[in-house]
Amino acid sequence: MPESENESWTLLGDDQVPIEPVEQFLAFLTSIEKSPNTVKAYAHDLKDWFAYLNRQCLDWNSAGLEDVAGFVAWLRLPPEARDGKVAVLPTVAHHCSAASVNRKLAALTSFCEFHARHGDLELARLLITMQPAGRRGAATSFKPFLHHITKGEPERRRTIKLKSSPPRPKVLTAPQAQAVLDACEHLRDRLLFAVLLDCGVRIGEALGLRHEDMNIAEQTVTVTPRANANRARAKAGISRTTPASPELMRLYADYLTREYGALDSDYVFVNLFAEPHGRPWTYRAVYDLVQRLRRRTGIGFEPHHYRHTYATWLLRRGAGMESVKELLGHASITTTIDTYGHLTVEDARQALESAGWFTGREVRL
Repeated sequence: MPESENESWTLLGDDQVPIEPVEQFLAFLTSIEKSPNTVKAYAHDLKDWFAYLNRQCLDWNSAGLEDVAGFVAWLRLPPEARDGKVAVLPTVAHHCSAASVNRKLAALTSFCEFHARHGDLELARLLITMQPAGRRGAATSFKPFLHHITKGEPERRRTIKLKSSPPRPKVLTAPQAQAVLDACEHLRDRLLFAVLLDCGVRIGEALGLRHEDMNIAEQTVTVTPRANANRARAKAGISRTTPASPELMRLYADYLTREYGALDSDYVFVNLFAEPHGRPWTYRAVYDLVQRLRRRTGIGFEPHHYRHTYATWLLRRGAGMESVKELLGHASITTTIDTYGHLTVEDARQALESAGWFTGREVRL
């Protein structure tokens, strides 16, 4: 953005001119300081909506509920079949998952509600219904966007939503986590994945770490939301301090001595073996490293899997959900429960064995 370092996104039409209703909405999101990643996601989702409208020769402010239903069906088709010239066999998998479709519908709903506040956009009323709290009863009257919903009052529900099961977070086994660490050629690379595993931080939080955040004496790592030159972001708006192991602090000290040296930089993770030398490490550089480690180890992993592994291992070892919520920096414990309140068959077996379910029975099978 002019005269600032803030990043924003826009959506261009076929004439390379910004699509004005989307531009207004994205500018609003930017002005209320939504994350650039959030604005980017909304821009991508609305791109699909306007591409569908263009193919159907529909105007954005006159589209109806049936058009949204058609949009959902269109999203499920493979891209090469969306022009209607290619037949799709029933055995072909859906292109967009139910969760992805629901995310795009949520973006469309927010977009429509934004414009409904500035005029009469019928689709906004059709996309949202109100029903009694905690019940799946009949719809009542539409309530405006940002209406304060309190306990016992009607809840907003989207009219169109696909059924989807929440994805189970992928958790690395101890041998897998160890294999990735051992495959790192540099201490810097090993330290990055060690921080992700030992403290459960997000990759953006790790890339934004400064030396002042690494407290060797107290054995803690502090995540502080701040503007970073590499555009790394801490998702939550509040700082948090996480206990770290002595092994992690020793690895950090070795990294400073053997690789970092006298480099003048505040950032923990910087370019040491490629240009521009000394600049903060970027997302792209990390994912290039991940690709190399995948080929080297044969393990299909993402940096975020280390965060899932950290949380799941804590819960399996008896840590309370409230403690895990604080360590992960979740704003609500509901997020922690929804993400990690699951049991694998192995977890269930361990719980049953601990309860003595398989031994000392009064009834013979």
